[in-house]
Amino acid sequence: MASTSRSLLRHPDFLKLWTGQTVSVFGTAITQLALPIIAATTLRVSPFEFGLLTTIEFLPFILLSLPAGVWVDRLRRRPILIAADLGRAVAIASIPAAFALNALTIWQLYLVGFVNGCLTVFFDVAYQSYLPSIVERDDLVEGNSKLEITRSAAQIVGPGMAGVLIGILRAPFAMAIDAASYVWSAVFVFFIRHPEPPVAVHDEASAGPRPSMWSEIAVGLRYVTGHPWLRSIAATTGTSNLFGNVVFAILILYLADERGMTPEAIGFAFSIGSLGVLVAALVTSRLTARIGVGRMLVLSSIGFSLAGLPVAFAPDALTFAAVALFVFIGGFFGVAWNINQVSLRQAITPPRMQGRMTATMRFIVWGTIPLGSVAGGALGSLIGLHATIVVGAVGGLIGFVPVTLSSVRSIVTMPEPVDDDPRGAGAAGTAGATGGAVPA
Repeated sequence: MASTSRSLLRHPDFLKLWTGQTVSVFGTAITQLALPIIAATTLRVSPFEFGLLTTIEFLPFILLSLPAGVWVDRLRRRPILIAADLGRAVAIASIPAAFALNALTIWQLYLVGFVNGCLTVFFDVAYQSYLPSIVERDDLVEGNSKLEITRSAAQIVGPGMAGVLIGILRAPFAMAIDAASYVWSAVFVFFIRHPEPPVAVHDEASAGPRPSMWSEIAVGLRYVTGHPWLRSIAATTGTSNLFGNVVFAILILYLADERGMTPEAIGFAFSIGSLGVLVAALVTSRLTARIGVGRMLVLSSIGFSLAGLPVAFAPDALTFAAVALFVFIGGFFGVAWNINQVSLRQAITPPRMQGRMTATMRFIVWGTIPLGSVAGGALGSLIGLHATIVVGAVGGLIGFVPVTLSSVRSIVTMPEPVDDDPRGAGAAGTAGATGGAVPA
C-alpha cells in the first residue's frame, strides 16, 4: 500500500511518537551543552577530569549495545521506551537538585552521564525496533524522514536555544527543562494504543532452556554479518565513520591553527552547512519514491564519500566556503543515507530480530568512531594536521564501494520481511530473493 506524507499526519499513534520525540530531542540539546559547561565553569575541573566526562558518557554505547538488543527482543518495546524516558528524567533532575543544595560534584556528573548513556542505549535500540510496529512497511521512509526533520532542526537550532536558556537560568537549572522533556516524551508514548506484535514465549518443554545472553548476541551478529544487504550497509557506514572521524578529530584545531579561522567563523560555517541536514530530511522521501531505494542508497553513499575533499584541497581564500560545503554535503547525503538504510533494515528484519539487528548494527558502525578519532589524533602528531585531513578525505572515498557492489543497488521499493525463522538463521540465505528488488 503506497503512502503519502498526509497519511502519517493523520496517524494518531505516529503523531504521539513524533511529538514526544520532538520535545525530547530539543531538551537533549540543553544537556549536551550544559553538562560540559557545568564541569568547566561551575565545578572548574581539570582537563583530565573534563575529558573523562565525554569518555564515560560514550562507554555505554560500546558496552551495552549488544546486550540491549537481546533484552529489547525479549520484552515489549513500549514499556522500555517509557522506563528509559522516566529514568533519564530522574537522572537529569538530580543535577539541578544537587546544585540547589550546594552538593554537586564531578562524580555526580560522571554517574549521571553514565546512567543517562545506559538508558539512551536501551531507548535508541527499542525506538528503532518499535517504529515498524506502529506504521506500515511502505511508510517507514516517510516516518523516518519526519523523525529526522525534528532531529535535524534540533541539531541546527538546539545549541543556540540551549545557550540562551543556560544564560538565563544557569546551566544546572536549564537541565530541569530536559528532565521535563523526558517526562513529556514518556506520557506521549504511554498513550500510543497500536498493539505491538506479541513477544515470543520461550517454551522450555519443547525448545529446551532459554539461550544465554551471549548466544543470543551471537545470533544477532550472525544475522547481520550473514545478510548481504545488512553486511554491505554496515561496511559502508563503518568505513565512512572511520575516515570521517580521522578528519573530525583534528578539524577544529586545523582550521584555527593552520587556516586562521576564528571561532565565530568556524561556528558560522558549520551553521550554514548544517542546513543540508534539514534539506535532506525534507526531500529524501520524495527522492526515494522517484529513483528507488537502492539507487538512493548508492547516490547518498557516493555523496558523503566525496564530502571531505573540499576541506582537504581548498586554497586558503576558500576555506570558509569549503567548510560550509563539507558540512552541507556530509549532512545532506548522510541524512538521506540514514533515512533509507534504517528504513530498509526495519523493513527486512522480522519483529523478533529487530532489537538485536539494531544493536549489532550500532555496535559495528559506532565501533569505528573511536578508532578514527584515535587515528586522527595520532596522525596529526606524526604527519601534520593538513596531511591528516587529506588522509581522512581520500580514505573516505572508498566508503561507497560495499553498498554499490552489493545487490542493494537493485532495490526499488521497500521489500517484505524474510521468513521469521525461530532459530534466527534463515535471513541470510533468502535475502537475495526478497520481494521489491529488480535484476541488477
